[in-house]
Amino acid sequence: MNISKALKSRWRAIPILGFAQILSWGAIYYTPVLIVPLIAEARGWSLTLAMAGFSVGLLAAGLASPFVGKWIDRYGGHRVMPAGFLLGAFALVAIGFATNIAAYFAVWIVIGFAMAASLYDPAFATLARIFGSNARSAITLLTFIGGFASTVSWPLTHLLLEKIGWQATYQVYAALLALAAAPLLAFTLPREQAAKLPLPENPVHKAKYLTAKGLPFLLVACGFALYMFIPSALSAHMLAIFQREGIDAATVVTIGALFGPAQVSARLIEFTFGRKQHPLDIARLALCILLIACAGLVWRGFSPVLAACFTIMFGIANGWMTISRGNVPLALFGPNGYGRMIGQIAAPVLFMQAVGPLLLALVAERFSDGAAIGTVGLFALAALVCFLAIRRP
Repeated sequence: MNISKALKSRWRAIPILGFAQILSWGAIYYTPVLIVPLIAEARGWSLTLAMAGFSVGLLAAGLASPFVGKWIDRYGGHRVMPAGFLLGAFALVAIGFATNIAAYFAVWIVIGFAMAASLYDPAFATLARIFGSNARSAITLLTFIGGFASTVSWPLTHLLLEKIGWQATYQVYAALLALAAAPLLAFTLPREQAAKLPLPENPVHKAKYLTAKGLPFLLVACGFALYMFIPSALSAHMLAIFQREGIDAATVVTIGALFGPAQVSARLIEFTFGRKQHPLDIARLALCILLIACAGLVWRGFSPVLAACFTIMFGIANGWMTISRGNVPLALFGPNGYGRMIGQIAAPVLFMQAVGPLLLALVAERFSDGAAIGTVGLFALAALVCFLAIRRP
């Protein structure tokens, strides 16, 4: 396919959404870990109180996600997602002027609405609307590009913070969201919609997809919600746990850097070799790998080698689970009404992301770091049970 044909085909959605995902994750989701402590210091608040705003934002995103999914099904991502990016740009500027607690939390609620319309879930819904039942490869390619968001965001944010401060940093990101991502999505995303599959008339042949309700849908939603506790909790505490267990700071940073390449490599492996495997099997394998990683740390201790192995295995598992979050509902329930489905799944997922860091901090403080890793393993086991209980059509 030459360049002119590629620009006219629906596959142009992949680089467009990939660029937008790097910006949205980098500007909205990955920046709080670096910027919120500075906000707390500037306002004279506790770090816990300031970080609670991020949790409130995730809760707001969970409440808004089902509505966003329905709107994408009806109106298309080229209309809904630019609105989310513009809303995010407004909120990032506004947070610099939120000098009291009420205004601060109100801005985070707005940021939550922006997350619901700009992160992976609306992007997956957009791809399913464009590609229909053939969206699996498109979703995998998108997550491969999006996996570089933290690699780009954290060094860039650190550089901007040193040069211009946190308020101006958020203003730079707001400009990128409003002036680069939103127009790109609005004017260049494909408008076409894949043909909806007709409902089967012969009951003998109706089993290609499950019905997106009842126990199967509940198991999918619970499985992903239980899993998403893990990356949310570990992203906030994993490196701190390694340091508390006696690994020096420089080694911890090196170990942490292994996560991103492992995640991206796993997605490349899935795209190259795993396309013939059912997405449900990919999710089950990812959770088994994560369980083995947790067991290694709990039983053998926190040596640098085991910590590195844990980080790599966690990266592989998360890379595959991110793809599965888009592909499992598509494979089980089909493309019809996919935006609504992915929005309903996102609601409990974002709730668990909000409570994950708080709950794991409580376990580590009350018991031990080993108990914290054991808790991660229990959530992985519970998620695996959910996915094992699902019977494919």
